[in-house]
Amino acid sequence: MSVKYKLYQNKREGSSTKGKWYARAAADGLVTTDQLAETMQRNCTLKRSDIIAVISELVETMQTALQNGQRVKLDKFGSFKIGITSAPADTAKDFNVGKHVKGLHVLFQPEVKISADKKRTRSFLTGCKVEEYADYRVDKKKDKAGKKADPSAPAGTSEEHHA
Repeated sequence: MSVKYKLYQNKREGSSTKGKWYARAAADGLVTTDQLAETMQRNCTLKRSDIIAVISELVETMQTALQNGQRVKLDKFGSFKIGITSAPADTAKDFNVGKHVKGLHVLFQPEVKISADKKRTRSFLTGCKVEEYADYRVDKKKDKAGKKADPSAPAGTSEEHHA
C-alpha cells in the first residue's frame, strides 16, 4: 500500500517557480465511518454498532471541548484545536470581533514520534511509501515547451519514496 501522487505544473504568473513540476497527493478512494467500524469489528471484540456509538459520542464530546476553547489530544493520534481567520486592524483598540474575525476552522496536528536518533515522524506516516497514480501519468518525454524529447526515455515510470 502506498500514497499516490499526481504531477502538476505551477502556472502562476510571476512565480519564481512557474513551469516547475510538483507532486500532489491524490486520494485513492474514500473510507467511511461505517467501513472503518466494520474493519475494527473484525480486529477486536467490539461490535460495529458499539464502535459507531463511541465514534459518534467522541465527535460530540470533541465539539463541545473545542467550542469551549480547549485543545483535544487523542493519544497516538494527534491534537485538534480551533483556529481563527481574521482581517488586520490598525491598532489593538480598533480590533472588533464582528468586523475582523472572518471565520473559524479546525486545526489538526498529528502526534509526532521521536526515534532514538532524534528523527521526528508524524503518526500515520511511519513506513509510508509514495508512488505515481497508475491511471494518471504525465508524459515525461516532453520538454519545457511541451515538445517531445528523447524518445528512448521511459514515460511515467513508477518511483517509490519511503517516508
